[in-house]
Amino acid sequence: MKKFKALLVVACALLLVAASVFGTMAYLTSTDTVTNTFTVGKVAIKLDEAKVDADGKPVANAERVKENSYKLLPGHTYTKDPTVTVEAGSEASYVRQMVTVTFDKVLTDAQLATQLDGIFTGHDAKWVRNDKKVETKTKDGAEYTVITYEYRYKDKVPATTTNTKLPALFTGIKVPETWTNETLAAFGNIEINIVAHAIQADGFDNADDAWAAFK
Repeated sequence: MKKFKALLVVACALLLVAASVFGTMAYLTSTDTVTNTFTVGKVAIKLDEAKVDADGKPVANAERVKENSYKLLPGHTYTKDPTVTVEAGSEASYVRQMVTVTFDKVLTDAQLATQLDGIFTGHDAKWVRNDKKVETKTKDGAEYTVITYEYRYKDKVPATTTNTKLPALFTGIKVPETWTNETLAAFGNIEINIVAHAIQADGFDNADDAWAAFK
């Protein structure tokens, strides 16, 4: 019995030692973390023009607008200055303006050969005409002519932290002196619509590739 008790004491001691050893054992470990934060880039532009009256004269102290109406007269010049502002925070971008001239009638070859391309005055050399398209379209069974001009801003616009105003595409519209009342009547109503586009420059080798990808 004494021998058994002695063995029991020894066993308990060994268990205590084992518990002590294993209770203090720790593995060598290390932890590290990488956190990726993504911010969203943007390209944002604004297009506007000076507010004018029906005779094309600027309205004093008026804010710039998105739309004007004109009463066309031969030989008369009308203020029209479509201006793009690249907004603060925009990434580097390419910018263009699409000028669409819509007639409510189908123009003849003779009419198309008149000074239609020269009605815009004060054209800024920073805007380069890249394309011109003449189309006959149909709406409600009636055909009409649409001429579309594409003007690209010559330079890539760098990333900006402030609003960056580009030069106006042109400063006015002039009805040629050779156009008579009969000429204007034959053209019918004329609507000029201008749309500005911008696309990021990053990821493209040049402006042609960028605009080819534009939807």
